[in-house]
Amino acid sequence: QVQLVESGGGLVQAGGSLRLSCAASGRTFSSYAMGWFRQAPGKEREFVAAISGNGGSTNYADSVKGRFTISRDNAKNTVYLQMNSLKPEDTAEYYCARSRTYYSINPNLYDYWGQGTQVTVSS
Repeated sequence: QVQLVESGGGLVQAGGSLRLSCAASGRTFSSYAMGWFRQAPGKEREFVAAISGNGGSTNYADSVKGRFTISRDNAKNTVYLQMNSLKPEDTAEYYCARSRTYYSINPNLYDYWGQGTQVTVSS
């Protein structure tokens, strides 16, 4: 059983930054692509960013490209999401997830999910 635990969320003003972390259990972390998704109240869960197992390839939603950076430290079994130039529309619960395949934008291809961390951006 894989456990994913997110941290780093909080309240920040527009234009500010936050770094989310997701710590994973298990010994095969580097074998799996990881992704970040978010869900705002009343909206569907949406893709934010994903990264390959070795960290060499990444994928971003157009809405965050140039502002967010996904990275990972396989020695620490941790994936990060650095969020800069935050906007009120970035307000959501953010989830990390482990992919069953590659660094996809499709949430159905992810099999393990964290409990989420809330990010609130005030205007």
